[in-house]
Order: sequence, then structure tokens, then C-alpha cells
Amino acid sequence: MSTLGKAMEQMSTPRTNELEKHRQDLEDAAEFPEGGWAAWCTVLGAFLIQVCSYGYTTSFGVYQDYYTEAYITNQSTSAISWIGSVNAFLYEIGGLASGRLYDRGYFYPVVWGGCLLQAFSLFMLSLAKPNQYYQVFLAQGVASGLSAGMLYVPTMAVVAQYFCKRRALIMTIVSSGVAVGSVIHPIMLNNTLSGDRSLGFANSVRASAGLVSGLMLIACCLMRTRQKPPETSVDYRKVAKGCATDVAFVFGTLSLTIFDIAYYYPLFYIQLDAVSHDLDSTFSFYSLVILNAASFVGQIVAGLLADTFGVPNVLVLATFGGTILIFGMIAISTIPGFVVFAIIYGVFSGMFLAMWSPTMEVLTPNNEELGARMGILCAFMAIGGLIGSPISGALLGNSYKWWKPALFNGIVGALGCFLAVGMRLTIDKQRFRGISITDP
Repeated sequence: MSTLGKAMEQMSTPRTNELEKHRQDLEDAAEFPEGGWAAWCTVLGAFLIQVCSYGYTTSFGVYQDYYTEAYITNQSTSAISWIGSVNAFLYEIGGLASGRLYDRGYFYPVVWGGCLLQAFSLFMLSLAKPNQYYQVFLAQGVASGLSAGMLYVPTMAVVAQYFCKRRALIMTIVSSGVAVGSVIHPIMLNNTLSGDRSLGFANSVRASAGLVSGLMLIACCLMRTRQKPPETSVDYRKVAKGCATDVAFVFGTLSLTIFDIAYYYPLFYIQLDAVSHDLDSTFSFYSLVILNAASFVGQIVAGLLADTFGVPNVLVLATFGGTILIFGMIAISTIPGFVVFAIIYGVFSGMFLAMWSPTMEVLTPNNEELGARMGILCAFMAIGGLIGSPISGALLGNSYKWWKPALFNGIVGALGCFLAVGMRLTIDKQRFRGISITDP
């Protein structure tokens, strides 16, 4: 696939550009096996990594509720939310470094190191004492966040080595591991942290750490790289300059970054919201599970829709639907209301989550730059993941004024949706001018 710069230098007719693009697409597709034992083992391994890394991050709503109500009662809601926000920040900004290491051929050291760090961080979390905020922050916020940041870009990029025609769908299937993890972990933690079968904080976290460690070991043994790293490493300065002048990439990055601020609000606060409205405790525990289960459906649906309607169109739909639902949180206060919200928002949030990597694949004309561009995107999205939840916690306050964070995040989500529309229109404009860009 020709780069953006080469395409701009071409003086051929639109018809010639179309034929050349079709020929190049056929050549590119022939380089990928589109299946096979190694390919599907790698897909399964990457799926399990998502279950245990970012799937654990998006389960923080359980910890947010438990820390606020029982374990770290000497800190405000906003301060506690910094644990999850820093975890999300490091997960996303970590892609900048792990993507670069992946491009240089260090896939196995980065993935094995990230898995070991995740296991270590959770076992260290189990040793944290009540009201010792810094212990929880270092183990869960910092160490676990660094682990997730090491794992996301390499495991998504390695899957792209095996698939071309069905890449968006396959990457969506891998991403759905996040939703599976964010169902498994809350169910396990809620049943062991509280209630008649409570194991206590330390044993509950150790049981969770054991599950994560075992699944990650299996994942590491399954994944295999197929392509050798390029003989010359990717010039990140050149890639960054290219990204800065690529209007579609700028719109896409800003859209994902800004919507990311709003994206985490329901994930981190829905369980606490249900508890604060004095709803049945069993239902409150499962409100996050319902949302995350629906997210799994949303991710699969997003992959199918992307193959038909294009990745940018699905991203616009996801951000639009998510924004409407976040505004709707202002009015919910009953069990039926929470169920409906959790299901519908879960679908749209799953669609949004599933479109991160495919969006970068669409906006990357040269596949050798995929790891670098994903890393740059993650660095920007990290800002959204860092500031969103603490702002929501500060707006919520000790009096639990739920309309304030819902209104703020709804407005932010609307801005993210507007920028996604800008990306879609810019891609159409670039195609009309004959500039090479991956088919969405």
C-alpha cells in the first residue's frame, strides 16, 4: 500500500488510481494466511490477554464501590477514582513504548514481562491494608496499569500479521475479551468480597490473581509472531510528523481521546450509583456485570457492522449512542431504569471499544507504521482516561449529585461524536482526491 506522501505525488487519473489501489490490495491480501492453526492460536491468546489486562481495568467499578463503602473510607470518591484513572492512563500511554518495542521485534519479552507484572501487582494488592491508600494506588493504579500498557498494542498488532480481508472482524473478536473479563472479574469479586460467602479482601484478590496468572500463562504459550521485524526500525519522528499533517488521523485521535473521558464514567460509577439509590444490594453488584455482558454483544455487532458499513461509520454510531445514554443517566433511579441503561449503554460502549484498533488500521496507509500509530493514539487517549473519572468524582461530591457528572460527560461525549463525523467526512474527501488510505 503506497504511503500518504507517495500518493500525493501521483499525477495519474482517478481511474488509474482506482486500478492501482485494487491491484495493490490484491497483492497485500495474498501476503496473509487468513487463518490456520498458528493464526487462531494467536487470536485465542490475544483474547485471553484482553480478558486479564484491560478486562480487569474496566472492572474497577467493583473496587470503586468497595473502597468507598468499606476499605478506604478515609478518602473521597474522587481520590479513590484516581486509582482506576491512573490504571487506565498507564494502560493507554503504555502503548507508545510497547508499540515501538513491538516494531523492533521485542514482542515476546514485552508480553511475558507484562503478564508477570500483572500477576505480581495483583498479589501485592492482596497485601494492602485497610485505609492504606498509597499501597492500593501503587499496586492497582501504577503496577497493574503499566502491565496493561505493555500488553495491549503488541497483542492487537500481532493478530494483524495473520489477517487482511477480515482484520476488522478478527480484531473486534480479540477486543471482546475485555467484555468477557469485565463480566468474569466483577462476578468473582462481588461474591468473594461481600456477602455470606465473603473471603475477605486479601483472599478475594489472591483468588482473582491466581485466575489471571493461569490464563495469562496459557495466552503466552499460544501466541506466535509470523513476520520478521523490519530491517530498519520505524522512524517515530517521521511517523509523528505524518500523523500531524494527516487531517483524518487528527480528527480520529481527538474523537477517541475526548470520548474516552466520558466512556469510563458509567463503567466506574454505575455500581456506586445503584448503591447510593438504595437499590437491592444483589442487583447493585450485578449492574456492572449486565453492562459488561452487553458490551460483549456490542463488540461482536460492531465487527459485523464494520465489515458492511465501514469502521468510521460504526465509530460515529457508537459515540452518538453512548452520548445519548450518558445524558440519560441523569434520570435513572429504579432497577428497571438501571437494567435498560446498562444493556443499551453496554452495547454502544462495546462498539466504541471494538473500534479503537480498526480505526487506526483504517487510518494507517503503511502497515509497518501500525504499531507506531497505535502507540501515538494510545498516548493521547491516556489523557482522557486519566482525567475523566476524577472530574466525575469531584462533580459528584460527598452529597452524590448524580446529574452533574452525567451532564458533564454527556457534553464531552457529544464533542467526541462531532469529531468522529469530521473524521468520516475527511476520509471521503481524501478518497475523492485519490489519496491512498486503507478501505474502511
